[in-house]
Amino acid sequence: MASADVEFSVLVTCYYEENSIDEFYGRLSTTLEKIGRPYEIIFVNDGSRDGTWQKIKAIFSKDCHVHAALDLSKNSGQLAAITAALSESRGSAIVLFDSDLQLRPEELPLLVAEYDKGSDLVTGYRVQRKDSLFRIVPSLLANVIMRSASHSTIRDFGCTFKIYNAELVRAFHYGPRHLFSNIEVISKLDRISQVPVTHLPRKHGQSGWTFSKLMKYNTDNVVVLSERPFQITAFLCFAMTAVFVFRLLLEAVFPIRILPLVSNGLLLNVVVISLLVNVALLSMVGEFTIRAFLVSRDLPLYIVRERLKRP
Repeated sequence: MASADVEFSVLVTCYYEENSIDEFYGRLSTTLEKIGRPYEIIFVNDGSRDGTWQKIKAIFSKDCHVHAALDLSKNSGQLAAITAALSESRGSAIVLFDSDLQLRPEELPLLVAEYDKGSDLVTGYRVQRKDSLFRIVPSLLANVIMRSASHSTIRDFGCTFKIYNAELVRAFHYGPRHLFSNIEVISKLDRISQVPVTHLPRKHGQSGWTFSKLMKYNTDNVVVLSERPFQITAFLCFAMTAVFVFRLLLEAVFPIRILPLVSNGLLLNVVVISLLVNVALLSMVGEFTIRAFLVSRDLPLYIVRERLKRP
């Protein structure tokens, strides 16, 4: 629930950031003070086992603007960390931010200026990304999938530099058993603005988004957000069937062909393609079945090991 005393809830997720968290906090705090609007900061340590949590606790103890600090029991992923922070937020607007200093806190006023024009979401998009190809390539693929799934034209879904209308996000009732999803929220929004932001090389630590996690995230989006995957497949099968039937009817009347003469090689290609399509469909059915089983167990997707919170 939003509080009248807080406008911006800044949700900061941290993963092995002991070398950057102090600089990040100092620059973010200075920027928020310059903006001059009521704000709170919520830090989440996503299972880091270095000195990140100790530094977050030190920041919490000295700054009353840090409304809450959470330490997850293990690394549960950025979406889980955002969800945990969201559950503690009170602002009328949600600001998402990474603490790895690849994005400049000083550019936050650019997003605030756009948000003030009436947008429900203002998202940054990274100009000249400084990541490796092992992150950029899956990210490009993810953007294509997510644009299609959310029916939006957002350029950079993976840029964790966003301002949301908090009430619209809270309508999804995110929590330990239903993680925050950019795509779910964006698919229900229409007033969206995009702002170019600077992207810098990572100075400390390593990103929690590995190649395998990015590919898994892409698979999740395909499975979860494809509303009619089997209808699309059925349509394609019927379309191909119609082409073959049309060919047979046409060849019975006119001595012309719209497809090559059926041969052993062509039949072999058709059999292989059909086998691959069937395996893909069975894999998709299996994925839906596994997800239904996991949901039925009703287990939390993250656990807060320690929570510091202002009264």
